[in-house]
Amino acid sequence: MKKRKKRWLTLGGVLGALLLVVVGYASYVLFTYDRIEDNLPLQPVDTGDAAALAIGENYTAVIQNIGFGAYTPDFTFFMDGGTESWAESEQSVKACVNAAADKVQEYTPDFVLFQEVDTDSTRSYHIDQQKLLTDRFAAYGSVFAVNYHSAFLAYPFTQPHGASNSGLLTLSKYNVTSAVRRSLPISESFSKFLDLDRCYTVSRIPVENGKELVLYNVHLSAYGGSDEIRTAQMTMLFEDMKAEYEKGNYCVCGGDFNHDFTGDSTQRLNGGQTVDFGWAQPFPADLLPEGITRCTDYQNLSPTCRNCDIPYEEGNFTIIVDGFLVSDNVEATAVENVHTGFAYSDHNPVVLKFMLK
Repeated sequence: MKKRKKRWLTLGGVLGALLLVVVGYASYVLFTYDRIEDNLPLQPVDTGDAAALAIGENYTAVIQNIGFGAYTPDFTFFMDGGTESWAESEQSVKACVNAAADKVQEYTPDFVLFQEVDTDSTRSYHIDQQKLLTDRFAAYGSVFAVNYHSAFLAYPFTQPHGASNSGLLTLSKYNVTSAVRRSLPISESFSKFLDLDRCYTVSRIPVENGKELVLYNVHLSAYGGSDEIRTAQMTMLFEDMKAEYEKGNYCVCGGDFNHDFTGDSTQRLNGGQTVDFGWAQPFPADLLPEGITRCTDYQNLSPTCRNCDIPYEEGNFTIIVDGFLVSDNVEATAVENVHTGFAYSDHNPVVLKFMLK
């Protein structure tokens, strides 16, 4: 009888300790959660060439989501149905980030928009990817904003994802006079702890006619987005661009929209199949205001993103989620989705050549 009582007391103690751990961890996540304020001024660094942009001259912009330096072709991500939560190694992270920089530099861009740039994250071995990239693009001015920062995620249990600090990096050969971080609407439910904060950045570059090129770097919600949140995020971005266009400014917006950018790339790239991964919803073209258009006049249809439930090989599910929007006073002279075979990221770069009218 005494032995049985002792066993029950031991079991009760273990369960009580586990309950304390769970409650303590939940409290930690809840009380450390906070959103970054909206309209947060950003400080441009080494602001580049002071010359104003010229009307009628060709410029090149490149977007690249670097996937926090983790996505070699064999990498699968636990939130996409895969298994891994960290990059393979510190060396692998550095190699992937440098490979992304190498590919972008091939196009001698005037402007570069990077997404998912980690600065101090468990999943990428606390490597400062912002510094890696700004060192590689030393001749460019830069603007960096934290997109999301999170408490320590204690899942998966075998290799907890940990704390994340990830941002948007904008690089410019020309003088960025000011920049701001805009906080996007996100879920107010539990899913906010999965999709975290979201934002876009707005960088202003003078044009010779007294107007400005307004350069938007965006990374919209994926895992925690409902139809309502997706619509609210798009509406906010579009209204912002419309207001700038109506002032006579030139708008170029690029990044990871986490939507099927063409509306039908899922079917066209996957043999007519309709594949629903939840996050890959069609781009809401009906919400675009007059004067703002997508750049989809591709010479060849190539994907910009893969789903990371399995290692990549030709024939896997791919989609276009990365792209550019421009105002009607910007002429998109060429746009190319560069197929890298997803050698260093789960996203491919997109190159836009444009002129200011």
